[in-house]
Amino acid sequence: MRVRLWRSDSALAQPVTSAAQRHDLRTRLYLEIDHEGVVGYGEASPQPTTINGDPGLALVLAQLVDVVVPRLIGIVERERELPEWSRVGALVSGPDSHFASSLVEMALLDYELRRRAETLSSLWPARWDTPTQATVSLLDDDWFVGDVARVRVKTAPGALSARALERVGALARPVLLDFNCSASAEDVIEQVARLRDVVELDAVEQPFAPGNLADAALLARELDVALSIDEGLRSFQDLAQIARYGAATMLCVKPARLGGFAAARSVIDRARELDMRVYLGGFFESDFARQVNRAFARAFVSEPSDIAPVALATGASAAPRDGLGWRPSAAVLEDAILIGRFE
Repeated sequence: MRVRLWRSDSALAQPVTSAAQRHDLRTRLYLEIDHEGVVGYGEASPQPTTINGDPGLALVLAQLVDVVVPRLIGIVERERELPEWSRVGALVSGPDSHFASSLVEMALLDYELRRRAETLSSLWPARWDTPTQATVSLLDDDWFVGDVARVRVKTAPGALSARALERVGALARPVLLDFNCSASAEDVIEQVARLRDVVELDAVEQPFAPGNLADAALLARELDVALSIDEGLRSFQDLAQIARYGAATMLCVKPARLGGFAAARSVIDRARELDMRVYLGGFFESDFARQVNRAFARAFVSEPSDIAPVALATGASAAPRDGLGWRPSAAVLEDAILIGRFE
């Protein structure tokens, strides 16, 4: 077995500013698993630095090199074959390993489909034509919103100007108001009151720090719009606590944050049993990973989700093939930095 790891830095054509950071450059990690002549690819797009509970790039790389890939190699040495893609959860050592394990899981899934000459649609038959969701920010001067069903609008505490209200109202479609862990209850209530008459406000997303479910539960009872948890959902146990507190009626499920698609499906299935609305989030992935996310969403999620292509300053980053249906384009891997080779 041969494993190769690349790093590729891509500038976003439309940067997005949140309360805590500006998303203008995204680092994508690409993993290639080559075993007995069959090759699988995976991708993860971690945050540049550790923030709001999500591990930064350096920590994700450390988990890959020191923990997850060595454990994968150990399994192959013992069992003489690669583990099934859905077993990758056994490789992780906690939430800090989730992004690393999601990268390995996707590569193993691609490998397994190619080895069996199967397609992603056979594994995840589409049940919905899942609508797309765009992300913009009131903290940016310009934005472009295409043909989407809903818009996540990033905001920060403070009074909304007349210009901000005008811009949100012009969206003319439902809005998720995303505070990215930056707000107090008073901040949320004030902005919701200002926006109520200018836009259809679908939900407020993650006003408080991850784990602050007590305040979320209190706010959820006071608001007349849904409260959604994003950064605060990184495990099945988190979902159990959210439900126990009554802290949200919506969830933003991000497979990479949960450790991959197998974990994400478990969370989605349980959330549906609890009558919670679920939408798929993302981390500004390349066209390659977004194609896979889109197939997953259409199989398991009916809510508008972050599955539209991410516009890059450079060209396309995916090429069609069998297996997952796509792979990182040759041009991307040629320009990327090879940062690890494991045998």
